[in-house]
Amino acid sequence: YCSRPSTQAYLGQKLHPSTRDSVTCMYKLTLIETQKQLFITLTWSKKLLGQGFTITITNSEHSLSPSKSNARQLRKIKGNETLQSQNFKVQVLWDLSDAKYEEGPEPVGAFYVVVLVDSELGLRLGDKNSLIEELLSNLDAKEANFSLVSRSETFSGTAVYATKAKFSETGISHEILIKCGAEVVEGGEAKKGHVLSVCVDKKTIFQVKRLRWNFRGNQTIFVDGLVVDMMWDVHDWLFNSNSASSAVFMFRTRSGLDSRLW
Repeated sequence: YCSRPSTQAYLGQKLHPSTRDSVTCMYKLTLIETQKQLFITLTWSKKLLGQGFTITITNSEHSLSPSKSNARQLRKIKGNETLQSQNFKVQVLWDLSDAKYEEGPEPVGAFYVVVLVDSELGLRLGDKNSLIEELLSNLDAKEANFSLVSRSETFSGTAVYATKAKFSETGISHEILIKCGAEVVEGGEAKKGHVLSVCVDKKTIFQVKRLRWNFRGNQTIFVDGLVVDMMWDVHDWLFNSNSASSAVFMFRTRSGLDSRLW
């Protein structure tokens, strides 16, 4: 999800990558004792008061509205909070005091986040393994099964978006670069049309020209032997004068149970 500060932001050619404002990761949790499924969503964001995250617990990946879930914003760099959500007792333990960041609000090292649901370990993130093991030994918690369902990032700034993504749990991390700008012909002359370019690992996978006609669409690509669908919507960039106009880019890996384009 990419927003821009001006109606002409997408026209530039030599632009620096945009700023990553927030990162949202959704995890699916299956409790061992009851076999019930919950969805834990962490949204990392950077505010004027410092870095922090918001946690949301729901019983469906589609019921994320505030009226149907309990969202708790945690701004302290270290803490332990208990809350009730979906009739479950949820305990969140975290330590970001030494956390390392690269680009954006999501920590990449020297941190941990642990979520317990009814005394079961629902989620463990970070690389402070010794501290995590010490916490779990004191709590005597069973470890439930959890997996990443989706990840989304929000950017603002120019029309150049750089990120990294995995398309399978065992796959490697790939560099993704999305650029939107004026189409250039031979000799360096810019045309009136605009082109959307998608690169994976510094290789151009495909381009979409004549964006005023092709402002929405989808393209199938192949990464790590997997079929991946990419969808784009840049309508508001081109036709909406509102400075808050945004574009949306989505990637989804097709699975054997859902092999059709969504």
